Amino acid sequence: MTRTPGPHPFGWSSLELDRRRLLKGALLGAAALSSGGLLTACGSDDSGSGGGGGEGGGVVSIGSNASDATPKAAYQAMFDQFTSDNADYTTKVNTVDHNTFQEQINNYLQGKPDDVFTWFAGNRMNFFAQQGLAGDISDVWEDVDMSEAFKKASTGEDGKQYFIPVYNYPWAVFYRPSLFEEKGYTVPKTLDEYKALGTQMKADGLTPIGFADKDGWPAMGTFDILNMRINGFEFHQNLLAGEEAWDSKEVKEVFSTWAELLPLHEENALGRTWQEAAQNLVAKKSGTYLLGSFLGQQFEEADREDLDFFPFPEVNPEHGTDSIDAPIDGFMMSAEPENEAGAKALLRFLATPAAQDIYLKSDPNNVGTANGVSTEGYNALQKKAAELIGSTDNIAQFLDRDTRPDFASPVVIPALQQFLQDPKDIDGVTKSLQQQAKSIFVD
Repeated sequence: MTRTPGPHPFGWSSLELDRRRLLKGALLGAAALSSGGLLTACGSDDSGSGGGGGEGGGVVSIGSNASDATPKAAYQAMFDQFTSDNADYTTKVNTVDHNTFQEQINNYLQGKPDDVFTWFAGNRMNFFAQQGLAGDISDVWEDVDMSEAFKKASTGEDGKQYFIPVYNYPWAVFYRPSLFEEKGYTVPKTLDEYKALGTQMKADGLTPIGFADKDGWPAMGTFDILNMRINGFEFHQNLLAGEEAWDSKEVKEVFSTWAELLPLHEENALGRTWQEAAQNLVAKKSGTYLLGSFLGQQFEEADREDLDFFPFPEVNPEHGTDSIDAPIDGFMMSAEPENEAGAKALLRFLATPAAQDIYLKSDPNNVGTANGVSTEGYNALQKKAAELIGSTDNIAQFLDRDTRPDFASPVVIPALQQFLQDPKDIDGVTKSLQQQAKSIFVD
């Protein structure tokens, strides 16, 4: 549930492919005001807010993209506990629509941002670190107890830490077990079995695969999984690094496979949000839905027990089901926070098992990152999510987190939406992607 920052290039290093593998087993160890649609900060403008370093207390301002009700309440519960434990501090949360936050964050960080802001690990974090728009929190990490995998995902090219992971979540194919039992469906293991299941679902009056792409990013998840299933993890990561051709036969096979699946997808995807598509799964109008486990936010608590998932089926036996997307979400500090001491105190707290237990109690759709997070409180879906992440050989972050931001949003999103509108023009889509990639991925 992410999306891409502003149009500035950043570099790559030999560390990148290691970062994309590093989460295997990690889980087992364990803003701004919106005015006229603009992302702005307000906490740092308040008089008496504990500015100039904020020694010993004051207001800690937080820019948040958690505009959906469930994560918004979960974050607030953590912030409330922080101020309860630290009476000298108060927090001021500036929540902005999720997509608006992503689209405008580059300008936001170049202005007068909040002390702390929600963001993502890996390349998405490193982009702002390299631009000098994020604060070094290496001293905070001296007190953090997380796996080396999560620390690497929080480390910039300069070897410093810039990010605090709070949770991550797998992308998988979700379904209602009661519907499968009622109709006699079985979980598919291969793409051919998935297609056969889809054909039966259509005959039963269901939409086989829920789908939405109004916001641009969900289709990236479908491209990711098909590319990793067909061509493997290494090819996928090299493609996103500009080291493979988008007009190659391998990529064309991804799009042709996707085109074969589109008749099983929910129609008119570009006019629908993921939340709207999720409601069709809730209502048992759709049989399956490829999405992140945050999909559970759309289910009432009593109904959430009737939600399960399976890894996207095997396409190429050479790669099986050895790769998934499992993005890491958390917080960063702005480069020059008004209340640096308060920002770091909050980030230290957010890295603790106690804080993450609070979050997961309010948003039981994700998996905590801190060592010592209580798994006893995990529901069946969380336990299965942790198991899937821990047992998968290769973990990708997500297309727009694993490639350059000036390529993901302005190039890939419109290309995928063009494909969805005209799936027969695979040559045109891939040619356009490659032409633009050649002009962006230059040494």
